[in-house]
Amino acid sequence: MAEQEERPSRTMTTAMLKAYANPLRRDMMRVFARREFVRAADIAEELGQPANKISFHLRVMADAGLIVEAPEKARDGRDRVWTPIKESLNVGSPGHPVADAALGNVVIAALAEDHQKLLQRVVAYAVENMAGGEASEHGTLAIHNLRLTGSEYEELAKSLSRLISEAEAAHDRSAPDSRFWQIDIVAADETI
Repeated sequence: MAEQEERPSRTMTTAMLKAYANPLRRDMMRVFARREFVRAADIAEELGQPANKISFHLRVMADAGLIVEAPEKARDGRDRVWTPIKESLNVGSPGHPVADAALGNVVIAALAEDHQKLLQRVVAYAVENMAGGEASEHGTLAIHNLRLTGSEYEELAKSLSRLISEAEAAHDRSAPDSRFWQIDIVAADETI
């Protein structure tokens, strides 16, 4: 298998942060992750929301640069199909600070809440299945403690990103047992 490049990454703009701060829009982005190309009606059905409400939020997300139209997937000239941008986004970093720190804090708090909900689901799954309940794997809670230099950690983070990109590129989209996996990676050194 050819080695994949890690996805390009950029700091979220203020418009992206505003769009991503909305919980429904974060739910919509998870639908995009599961289905890649979607119409307003697809998202409305999956999330149990009115299609006109979803259409409004799709326009906001498109104006913010989080999604783009995919006319090649449309059935006809009136059909609007959307896909997420192919870049990884970050809220900000020391080398690329966010333009609006208060808004960045709101998004980080919302992402932390989403992560906490995922962690609660994984722990509940683990408790139910630690004695061998289900035959197939649905979640993992893995904790690794290791000593690395800052540059070694940066290389590890790049390697993980590359591995995720390789797995995504190698995925057989027609596989009947294909499932959406949310992978949240949290890392901290002893200073935080």
